[in-house]
Amino acid sequence: MILAVSIPQPTTIFGSSYRGRFAPSPTGPLHLGSLATALGSWLDARAHQGKWLLRIEDVDVPRSLPGATATILHQLSACGLQWDEEVIYQSQRTPNYESALLQLFQAGLIYPCTCSRQAIVNALAAQGTYPGRHEELIYPRICRPTPIPHALANSEFVNLAHPVAWRIALQSEELNQSIGDFVLRRADGFFTYQMAVVVDDAAQNITHIVRGADLASNTARQIYLQSALGYPTPHYLHLPLVLDQRGDKLSKQTMATAIATDNAQLTLQALQLAAGHLGLTSLPNKDHVTIAEWLLAATQAWREQKI
Repeated sequence: MILAVSIPQPTTIFGSSYRGRFAPSPTGPLHLGSLATALGSWLDARAHQGKWLLRIEDVDVPRSLPGATATILHQLSACGLQWDEEVIYQSQRTPNYESALLQLFQAGLIYPCTCSRQAIVNALAAQGTYPGRHEELIYPRICRPTPIPHALANSEFVNLAHPVAWRIALQSEELNQSIGDFVLRRADGFFTYQMAVVVDDAAQNITHIVRGADLASNTARQIYLQSALGYPTPHYLHLPLVLDQRGDKLSKQTMATAIATDNAQLTLQALQLAAGHLGLTSLPNKDHVTIAEWLLAATQAWREQKI
């Protein structure tokens, strides 16, 4: 059985057509962990006879590495994980995010914030809260007005756009305690992952999202934001993470080794390792099949294991 973290979903308004996606950040080449996610999302789309889209999440331009996108596209193609529509680049979609932010502003759901990280830490400490080193800071509503004013004109929003961050005012007490008002647009003008991914999933009519369990904590934020913007909510499936020898998640930040796709044998070896992590066993011996044949067998195994 495939190990996964499932998130209970509200009723969606999608039809029966399956549309999945893989959305890597171009901060380095694919490693075994990101390949497992790509493979899982591709297999789920193929098993449902649906479409699999590719989106490059380069909204955080300063973190994007030159040449990383080309490397990722090459690695996916070498693995036979072909996408079905034109690749979307978040760095080219800023007007779409601005439009969504304006919608939230006009609805009185966001507010400007000038707090530094240290100011937030100090405010939490004053409340007797001391987050751990790797814990997320839950925003203590320092800048949140009561009530949040609605926009009178678009020009007001434009004048307030810089140099402040924009946070969404959560109305759910549970989310306020566990997440806090989160940022949609940073003070430097770049949109956050939360904002961009929600807008893009809706724009691409994504019905199913298969991704790593490390992103499960973001799901509640995204469902809330989807509701605020009037978007449908996709079905989410979170896959177990590939860990290193120390038990830490493989990541580009920790210099995880890039998968080798120099030839078919190395590529199949990487795919076999990724499939094993996803719980797919009894697949054809990689030395006696083509990549296309192996993927066909893996799709059937995924389909049977999901039933």
